[in-house]
Formats: sequence, C-alpha cells, structure tokens
Amino acid sequence: MIDVLFIGLSLGSILLLVALGLAITYGAMGVINMAHGEIVMAGAYVAVLSGIWLKTSFYVALPLAFLAAAALGWIIERLVVSRLYGRLLDTLLATWGVSMLIQQAIRLEFGLTFLGIHIDGLGTGLQNVAVPAELQGAVNIAGVELNAYRGFIVLVTVVLTALTWFIMYRTSLGMKVRAIIRSPKMAAACGIDVRKVNALTFAYGSGLAGVAGVMMSGFKGVSPDLGSSMVVDGFMVVVTGGLGSLVGTIMASGLLGETNALVAVATNDILARAVVFAAVILVIVLKPEGLFSFKRR
Repeated sequence: MIDVLFIGLSLGSILLLVALGLAITYGAMGVINMAHGEIVMAGAYVAVLSGIWLKTSFYVALPLAFLAAAALGWIIERLVVSRLYGRLLDTLLATWGVSMLIQQAIRLEFGLTFLGIHIDGLGTGLQNVAVPAELQGAVNIAGVELNAYRGFIVLVTVVLTALTWFIMYRTSLGMKVRAIIRSPKMAAACGIDVRKVNALTFAYGSGLAGVAGVMMSGFKGVSPDLGSSMVVDGFMVVVTGGLGSLVGTIMASGLLGETNALVAVATNDILARAVVFAAVILVIVLKPEGLFSFKRR
C-alpha cells in the first residue's frame, strides 16, 4: 500500500508543477492558457535536445528547461495574452491557437523541413530521455522499496513549491501578485505595474511547466502531443483547489494524484480517470469556489 501511495504522490507532484503556474496566472490575470500543455512539451524537448547537442546530463536539463519555458511563456504573454486581458473567451481561443502552432511547428521541425533541414531530436517520432543510473531502480526506506526516480520527482517538486511559497509570501513581487489576485484595478491604483507583474508571473509559471516536462520525459517518450492532456489535468487541480490559492493547489494535486493511483491499482487506468473527473465535478457542484480560494470563479 505504501508503494501505491508513493506512486500517487509522484503523480500529484507532476500535477502540482503543472498547476502552480496555472493557479497563479488564472487567479491573477484571469487567463485560461490553453498553451500551457505545449510549454510542458517544450520543456521535455529541451531535455532531449540538450542531451543530443550539448551532451549535458539530465540534471542540467532541469534549469535549462525552466529558462527556455519561461522565455517561451514570456513571449506568448507579450505577443498574445497581454492584448486580450479582460476577454476570457478570446484568451482561451487565442492560446488554444498558439498551442496548435507550437505543436505543429515541432511536427514540422519549426518549418525547416520545407527547406530540407533536419533537426535531430524533433519531428513526429518519439524521443527518449535517459534517466541517470543513480535514479534507476529502487531504494530501501524503512524496509519499503520505493522507486528512486519517483522520489527525485517528489524532491524537486518540494523544492520548487517552497521556492514558489517564498516568492509569493516573502518578496515584494509576491505581494504584488497577491494584490492583483484580489483586485487588479486597485493594485494598479496603488502604483503596481500590473502588466510587468503579469509578464513575470506568466514566465515563472511557464518555467515550472518546463520542469514538469523534463520530469515527464523520464516516464514516457517525448512527442509533440506530450502536453495535450497535461493542461486539462492542470486545470482540474486549479478548479478543485481554488483560484490563486497555493495551499489549495498543493492539496488538490495530492488528492487527485492519490485518487488516480489508488483506483488504478484497484481497477484500471480508465476507471481511475473517470473517478478523478467525477471528484472534480463534485467539488465544482458543491463548492464552486474550490477547496481553498480567495475569490469565486
């Protein structure tokens, strides 16, 4: 049973990395970023390409993926999202279009196939990322065999969650983000540069998604549609935990991850997904504002 719970914890950890950025940007900016899954995929491809081109280790891919995904997120916010604030449906459709462009660009190797140029590691085929030898196999903790790589995922998530908490509650930037979550107009009236804070917040959330992509690359093959389902899972965590609530996001990711693992072991993966969706629907019906939330949706 402990190993099953540990699997659920590792799944919840990846969900948390994906959802943290969504929780902050959705709560602060009112933006439904449908391209978030493709940013996860971009982080996974950074792990692939850094190994092929730079010959770097899996560990080096983590900060590289964070920086690359953050840069991609910043570009999306500046070119698209910043022009659509206050228009929820428009941002949803625009970012969905961006997600399609990114996904198809990877399939077409950024369009360079039309010029006869091939980039190793891209294209429609699956790519694999080698997990370091020390993270393969299991470790014995108090007589229980636990997967080393899943333990690494949990450790990285704990560190990044603690960093996010520190930024949100112990820095001036975090204070500004929380003020914007409460009331963007009042925050602007108090002299906060809402546009700048939004851009930095969007970039940081995208960076976390990039790290989640690297974590995912150790589980499954990297392909252009790797992140398609991740954005759905991320928003399930957000609506369950509550808008802009760090505690709610942490609790919801753990709850959904453990539920998925326990039901999957008892039955199968398909029923597990159905149970998770049912749990999210139940929360939306009974507590529309989420388990922990500053404001109602």
